[in-house]
Amino acid sequence: MTSTPPATPPPTAKRGPTLRLSQLLRRPVVDSGGETLGRVCDVIVRLRGSDYPLVIGIVAGIGGGREVFVPLGQAAAFDGEVLRLTTARLDLRQFERREGEVLLSADVLGHRLIDVENARLVRAWDLQLFRDGTEWVLSGVDIKHRRRRLFGLLGPEPDEAPAGDGRALRDWHDFEWLIGHEGSELVRGPFARVRRLKPAQIADLLEEASKKEETEILGRVHADPELEADVFEELDEDLATRLLGARTDAEIAAVLGRMRADDAADAVAELPQPRRQPVLDLLPGPQRTKVLTLLGFNRTSAGGLMGVDFVALPTMTTVDQALDAIRESPTLQAEALTSVHAVDADGRLMGVARLVTLIQSDPARTLIDVCDTDPVRVGADADVMDVAVLMTDYNLITIPVVDDDRRLLGVITVDDVLEVTLPDDWRRREAAEPPDAHHGEVR
Repeated sequence: MTSTPPATPPPTAKRGPTLRLSQLLRRPVVDSGGETLGRVCDVIVRLRGSDYPLVIGIVAGIGGGREVFVPLGQAAAFDGEVLRLTTARLDLRQFERREGEVLLSADVLGHRLIDVENARLVRAWDLQLFRDGTEWVLSGVDIKHRRRRLFGLLGPEPDEAPAGDGRALRDWHDFEWLIGHEGSELVRGPFARVRRLKPAQIADLLEEASKKEETEILGRVHADPELEADVFEELDEDLATRLLGARTDAEIAAVLGRMRADDAADAVAELPQPRRQPVLDLLPGPQRTKVLTLLGFNRTSAGGLMGVDFVALPTMTTVDQALDAIRESPTLQAEALTSVHAVDADGRLMGVARLVTLIQSDPARTLIDVCDTDPVRVGADADVMDVAVLMTDYNLITIPVVDDDRRLLGVITVDDVLEVTLPDDWRRREAAEPPDAHHGEVR
């Protein structure tokens, strides 16, 4: 078995002392003369975009429920057994955080984070602080792994390091935090790591998240409207309906207008009846026409399953022109681009050419010459299970849907068939993490 090579440690992890947050909390705070003033309640960091968060001070509890701010510059030794100050005086005003400041204990410790590398939610059990020259920064997170499920069965248990064990320590940049703090939202948003994930991975996170976590994740995704639409396409139907239902009609239409028409039609069908028409009226014209067409079919039939975005060209189109048409259709889903449909002047399906066939054919040949002129096809009222059997028997990625006169109505892709034939809770059946999975360490 080939093991995964160790991750390269971050630049700040190569030298200098480190300190665990758990080691610092509750430590005595003493003045320059050694008199105890209180105890460390929390550590404050300032967000700096993509850089490691900078430690700027602590919150000290000094009795009577009062918490005060102690600048890091007043601490003679931040990593000693006690937090000794360089002065005998403290600013006794009640601590109030400023915009862009995060409290490591209150906001992060014990909260869930997005493990971006593994696309899962984990909990921060401890945090590592690192001294980089004269500054202290937040550089690492100590996490615990949980058991995961594969098709209802418990998957392998990853080596689970106890709290404080360096094997569970990961670089801070591997995570996106979900801390529910609006004051730091503007600073965190532009650097959201969650947008590195695939739409299906983000959908999985949303399905596992609490409502507060949902709000934070969607806030990051909302900054990229195309990604947001892709995520809603991947969501469990009930969750998508709930999340869309919390938005205005205009906001719903903005999302649906960017979705595949078949997914948008499903979403409209799940809206409460009084909201459907107002949302439809707000959709862009071409999208509204496609959605209305699809809403006319039974959702459990081939017509309700098909998509209406595909490549259909006249029979005498050349192979080279057909390949150009594929190149010029970047917004179509990849599965729909694996076939080109040859149609006559009345839109009747005359043949289907696979992408591989087109690539391997003489560019000057006509489309109909390289087509299967008797392709497997289904009517709009065909049962979904019959469609699935046909696609399995003939190893099809797509199958065209035609009317009684063989006019091309739409195309069903294999992912659509899988979605309706797999168990209802298939999205919640998480893949087990390999037991030898390696996580980059912060030293």
